Formats: sequence, C-alpha cells, structure tokens
Amino acid sequence: MSNGTTIMSVPGHVESRWDVVASHAYDAFLAWGEHRGMAQRRAALLAGARGTVLEIGAGTGLNLAAYPPVDRLLLSEPALTMRGHLVRRVADQTAAAVVLDAHAESLPVPTGSVDTVVSTMVLCTVPDLDAALAEVVRVLRVGGRFLFVEHVAAPEGTALRRWQERLVEPWAVFAMGCRCDRDVLGAISHHLIVDRGELDAWRGMPPVVRPLVVGQATRPAD
Repeated sequence: MSNGTTIMSVPGHVESRWDVVASHAYDAFLAWGEHRGMAQRRAALLAGARGTVLEIGAGTGLNLAAYPPVDRLLLSEPALTMRGHLVRRVADQTAAAVVLDAHAESLPVPTGSVDTVVSTMVLCTVPDLDAALAEVVRVLRVGGRFLFVEHVAAPEGTALRRWQERLVEPWAVFAMGCRCDRDVLGAISHHLIVDRGELDAWRGMPPVVRPLVVGQATRPAD
C-alpha cells in the first residue's frame, strides 16, 4: 500500500465557494472543541480500531494521529478541498493510509472486507443517512465494529430541540450540509446492533451541535 494514495472514485463533485472557505477554516473552527475534550474522545474511541479500518468522511484528518497500528487504513472524503488537506496531513504524518474520493453512500470497498468502520461528526452531513449506514453494513464483515462519535438531536420538548428545529436549514448552509436535528443513534440502531451508546456534550461548540452520542455497534449476521 503506497503512502497517501488517492483513489478517484466519484468524479464530478462540485464545491461552492463557501465550501472551499469553510474547508480551509474547518480545523480552526473546531479547535476549541478539540481542546475541551474532543481530541481525548477521539483517542479513546479509536483505541478500539482493529484490522482493516475504513473511516467515512475523514475530513481534514483530525482522527489520523489517534489511530493505533492497524493492518490497513482507508480514509474516504468526497469534498475536494477537505480531501486536499487530508492528503497533506497523511503525508506530513507519514501515515500508511489510502485516501478515497468517495461518498459514504457509495464506497469503493468490497463487501465484507472491513473490520472496523469509523464515523466522527459525519452522519449529520450525508444526504441519505440510511443509504450511508447500509453501506457501512455492506462493507463490514459479520461481527465487524462501527465506532462513532456523532452529534444528535436534543430530547423532544426541550428548548434546545426547538432551537435545532428552527435553525436546521440556516445551520446546514453555514456548516456544509450539517443537519443538527437528526436522530443519529436511532438510525444506527435500525441497521446495526448498538453495543454501547453514551450521551455526552461537545463542549466548546455552538449549542445546536452540543449533544453527542459516543459508542460502538456491531454488524449482525445476515
């Protein structure tokens, strides 16, 4: 496996000017949240990665330094500018990783070939959440693990939930498609067996994306 190889599998993705600006500002925007606990949360989660590992929506590569030694690391990212940052980070850290130009809903990975799939702050942005999770199930071997940290909708009836529902559209425009009102854990539970799902808070970030779920799920037998 060559270091930092990019496989172009979904050509034709067009970015807006705001997507480009937001991609360049992404790490700086998340920096306070990383300092307030997200970096440690990533490290704790990814300590469980084993075998062939696929990260969906790897962004600029903030997870990269937290991975333990694994057999193979695949990093998918469909956004051109984000992927450029990711490729550079892979090269700078001399990490043995393959960068894939791919959406979570259509992964260029053989069925049943992955031991661990990782998703951190990704499922809020995918256009088709169920299709993305179906792909996670497809690529995982039976018994393979899905490790996730995702922000979620606040409980029904709370003031925060009402604000999420009011701001979901403008927030999505600002945050490159991020939907702040999704029941991500419910969707994961529909496709995989959730072994652990702990509620947490993304400190240092805007309230609409503060509620978190951190956990692990297993791919069931067919």
